[in-house]
Amino acid sequence: MTTNARAIFTENLTRRFGELVAVDGVNLTVGTGQFFGFLGPNGAGKSTTIRMLTGLLEPTAGRIVILGTDLQQDPVEVKRQIGVVPEGLALFDRLTGFEYLHFVARMYGLDRGTAAQRAQELLEFMQLADRPKTLIADYSHGMKKKLALAAAVIHGPKVLFLDEPFEGVDAIAAGTLKNMLNRMIARGVTIFLTSHVLEIVERLCSHVAIIHKGKLVAQGSIEELRSGVESKIAFAVADEGKPVRPSGEKLTLEQIFLEIVGGTRTTEQELSWLA
Repeated sequence: MTTNARAIFTENLTRRFGELVAVDGVNLTVGTGQFFGFLGPNGAGKSTTIRMLTGLLEPTAGRIVILGTDLQQDPVEVKRQIGVVPEGLALFDRLTGFEYLHFVARMYGLDRGTAAQRAQELLEFMQLADRPKTLIADYSHGMKKKLALAAAVIHGPKVLFLDEPFEGVDAIAAGTLKNMLNRMIARGVTIFLTSHVLEIVERLCSHVAIIHKGKLVAQGSIEELRSGVESKIAFAVADEGKPVRPSGEKLTLEQIFLEIVGGTRTTEQELSWLA
């Protein structure tokens, strides 16, 4: 992959908190226009990595390049070209949805007319326009998620970082967000997604990376990871000697993930009163 084809690139990316190494020498490559899933158990280093990739947290060591620009050398230029939906959302609760989107658009340098037009279009698209005087403080969690995504895309970013964007969002809203994200991919935007809902990642993403205990343990297309896992393990065999799943059935992303991070438990590890 050439440098121009890389939307996100890290080299030996490391973050320490005292004695704790939260992210340990991560070498990550995300191609331009990819829908990329970043997976890992709780505490694996996902959110720490995203905070470094988006300039919210200084790495202890290593290098980050976004769209050909070194983040540490020119952070403002990188931030002009990315959008971020952080897990904590970080919205201004005492503004209305329109006021907040207009403010964000102006901060990205859009003129007043364009800012107002895009804010209104996004509110209508996200089905948030019917309560124009409602403060963000009175929004539901799902409404805040949609507003955060609207703010992240209002300036037309080339790379979009999403940290658990579907958490707390109802099925109708989730469908709207998925359609929007797929249209962005079709226009060449790169999307970097973390989610614990592996079924969503499998449906949306073409490529994934898995981080475990701060280290990158797998990276590639879902098909590449599936082939790699299936080449190393035989079908599980039940007591009667028959395969647990039919021959030819593909491993799901959840099965791939559990195999790589070793997340399965034996019967002896189950809770005694539920066995």
